[in-house]
Amino acid sequence: MNNKKLWNVLEQIVTIEEGFIKLKGELFLPTEAKGIVIFAQNGGSSRYSNRNHYLAHLLHQQEGLATILVDLLTAEEETIDQRTQHFSHDINFLAARLINITDWLFQNPLTHDLKVGYFGINKGSGSAFLAAIARPQNVGAIVCRSGYTDLVSESLCDVQAPTLLIVGGNDCTIIAMNEDAMAQIPTHHKKLEIIPEASHKFSEPGAIEEVARLSSQWFKHYFSQTEKQELHLHGMLLSE
Repeated sequence: MNNKKLWNVLEQIVTIEEGFIKLKGELFLPTEAKGIVIFAQNGGSSRYSNRNHYLAHLLHQQEGLATILVDLLTAEEETIDQRTQHFSHDINFLAARLINITDWLFQNPLTHDLKVGYFGINKGSGSAFLAAIARPQNVGAIVCRSGYTDLVSESLCDVQAPTLLIVGGNDCTIIAMNEDAMAQIPTHHKKLEIIPEASHKFSEPGAIEEVARLSSQWFKHYFSQTEKQELHLHGMLLSE
């Protein structure tokens, strides 16, 4: 018998403004959500990725996690990037966009009290790490799928957030990168999961579902840990 809870999910199109820049996104907010996951990929449209939508859906239904899928590039930037790949290869630029999205979530009445996590995809993992380093008090957990961790190898020593790296068993080059990253990330809360016989895109039957299971459990666990730490700190302050 399946006792898994079914979550009602609020879906909302949002616009995140930073000066003259306006980024479009889709916010999915299950009832009783404790945390929200920001998807980070190297440019392009996260909102129109069927794979991202499916993975976000699994995070909602498995552990009641909120998600936000945001285009990290404007339409004009996307047009330029299709010719030059200037923006999608600039992880510092993309990290700044992730930081803006993170700050916006803490200002939004619907999401201001949610824990924040990053789900980095491919080269987007580099921007997720840089954004987490810039907001160490705000980012509760990181998950990277097929992450190009070599892009930020010099910065990994500054990562504080609990980090889960997921790689396909047939993706030998990325496995080597992620094994190196595990040695560089200083936090004790880190793990490398290699899914047997999965490729770089996890297109094999059941592979993306396994990514969702591992990711949702990781985020839920560390969002809960962050909440317990805050309650403990609040109790200490009240007792003073």
